[in-house]
Amino acid sequence: MSIIRKHKFLLIFGFAITLLYIFTRLFNIMSLPIFTDEAIYVRWAQIAKQDANWRFISLTDGKQPSFVWATMIFLRFVEDPLLAGRLVSVAAGLFSMVGLFFLGRELFRSIWVGILSSAVYVLFPMALVYDRMALYEGVVGAFVVWGLYLTVFLARNIRLDIALILGMVIGGGVLTKTSAFFSIYLLPLSLLLFDFKRKKMYSKFLKWAGLAFVSIIIAYGMYSILRLSPFFHIINEKNGLFVYPLKEWIKHPFEFWYGNILGEWDWLRRYMTVSGIILTLSSFVIDRRFFREKIFLILWFLIPFVALGVFGRTLYPRFIFFMTLSLLPLVAFSARETYKLVKNKLVLFVLLIVFLVPPLISDYFILSNFSKAPIPRIDLDQYINGWTSGGGVKEVVEFLKNEAKDKKIFVATEGTFGLMPYALEIYLIDNKNITIVGFWPIGDTIPQKVIDESKKNPTYFLFYQPCVPCAGIGFPPSTWKSLELAYQYKKDYSGRSLSLYRVKP
Repeated sequence: MSIIRKHKFLLIFGFAITLLYIFTRLFNIMSLPIFTDEAIYVRWAQIAKQDANWRFISLTDGKQPSFVWATMIFLRFVEDPLLAGRLVSVAAGLFSMVGLFFLGRELFRSIWVGILSSAVYVLFPMALVYDRMALYEGVVGAFVVWGLYLTVFLARNIRLDIALILGMVIGGGVLTKTSAFFSIYLLPLSLLLFDFKRKKMYSKFLKWAGLAFVSIIIAYGMYSILRLSPFFHIINEKNGLFVYPLKEWIKHPFEFWYGNILGEWDWLRRYMTVSGIILTLSSFVIDRRFFREKIFLILWFLIPFVALGVFGRTLYPRFIFFMTLSLLPLVAFSARETYKLVKNKLVLFVLLIVFLVPPLISDYFILSNFSKAPIPRIDLDQYINGWTSGGGVKEVVEFLKNEAKDKKIFVATEGTFGLMPYALEIYLIDNKNITIVGFWPIGDTIPQKVIDESKKNPTYFLFYQPCVPCAGIGFPPSTWKSLELAYQYKKDYSGRSLSLYRVKP
């Protein structure tokens, strides 16, 4: 009881942060339309849940399966499949928030820095986006944060139990996404925290090296589970779409790095906001203590950041999410030291407002009007305005349900993989009155199967993406005459839409 009284304010503050996290992650969580990748992952989880032979289905597209496995569990308790997938990310983000508390506390020997690290995560716009979407990033972030904490803890304590847990955490990360391998590659950075002045330094170092090796063996052992699938080799093929393999990279080294780095910097600047960047950099100036710890965190961010810029082929802002999490304890450290240094309450209040306003503005729009959020344009296009966003899917699903109440219908979709037909299948696949078939590529004439079906049952064709003969994004080819518009959702002012057409027999 004395401990509770001693840390009463900290406990209250921690409880308030947790409540704020739950509120910000669950508020309007279904307001953002389903994204292409979300549709894929949730559909995979449904298939894997129904058929144990397909538990490694994600490997058919070169994606590790742990997010799909977690979604399978949530599907047992949550009726809406998309919500089930998004709640996996919410749960993962909660683990990230707790992990950042332990990381900040351990690195800077301060419970307050730990608490503030968690608070920064709750308000971090990038975390707010990805903790509310059924994507891999939230789960990868959780494994990376806990891997960081255990890496630090191992360097300072050198114990077998820590090494075993660290190996399992890293293993969980690499079973989620290839980028989690950085938790292995950057393990030697923890030597910055190693006390080389301690007695029996050489024996301690050798013991650390041995335990680090044990962690790596466990992680790779867990990853080797994927070799049970005949689709394991597709992972490397898929990675090659986003990052240049070495044999290709040496043909044009450093040709694209400058543009990649500029793009990454723009994404970081918009998501971290000016406040976060200033506080990150000022952590080196405001207090000279813990210099090695700060260098450790900065390098843990910079090395993968630069590596992605140098070797990146196709990049998206979500790829830098896991690495930005190492910067949040630096933001918390600066915030704590600023509070200690500034004695004038008015000045402190003004500083608080100045530093909180930019992220809070981003958070407000992410929660209430995502299309207006001051985040990278590429994310706005992918998640709300572009053809990869499923704006209108919910309405189409309801329309088709009503049409199929008392009769069988046939629904054709533009595309055989991705948003369509998966976004419809996750909601309608169990409806016996609805048959869904994808078609790609789209040609100048209506597929014969669609024509045949239209003679037997009400038939619809859903368009949502660009194709060569089409009149526009979300429109059929102009040569398709026997169509009648049944429903249309316009995504923005550029003419992009999701359109459902009735096929006349």
